[in-house]
Amino acid sequence: MPFPPSPRARSGPRRRSLLAVGSTALALAGCTAGDEDSGDPGDGPSAADRRARARAARDSEELAGRYDAVIAARPGLAERLRPLREEVVRHARAFGGGPKASPSSSASSAPSSPSAPAVPGNDRDAVAVLAAAERELADRRAKALVGAPGELARLLASVAAAGAAHVYLLTEGDA
Repeated sequence: MPFPPSPRARSGPRRRSLLAVGSTALALAGCTAGDEDSGDPGDGPSAADRRARARAARDSEELAGRYDAVIAARPGLAERLRPLREEVVRHARAFGGGPKASPSSSASSAPSSPSAPAVPGNDRDAVAVLAAAERELADRRAKALVGAPGELARLLASVAAAGAAHVYLLTEGDA
């Protein structure tokens, strides 16, 4: 006579097995993506890789500019936003972007740039605008992983995950 299923038995995969399979798949994808590069290993990064890195650096710099605009318009949010902004600047540097000035010096120039967004009149909406920008950029970077070579794919994945964490931190304060 077979034993009846345990009341605690779950259908589907367990969390640990999903994490193990997911991390293994990511590791394999990262390891094999580098084999798709055409050219000599001594050639350095391809033109497409350089363009993707420059685009990612620009995106991070623009996002830092959004943080600057919000910090300048809503000084009460500065303490909460400054660490996230610093991370965004580090992301730009990781992609090869140039060093950015501190929020106080660059915030004064941010509103004059044509791409500087209008900052909503209250803290909650200002943070929501930043969260939406972080989410959109993290989603774009996650999609860009598919065609990226190994090292760039790992960097994009890491920065996309950090962006998703920023979204969580920005939206969690509203709860």
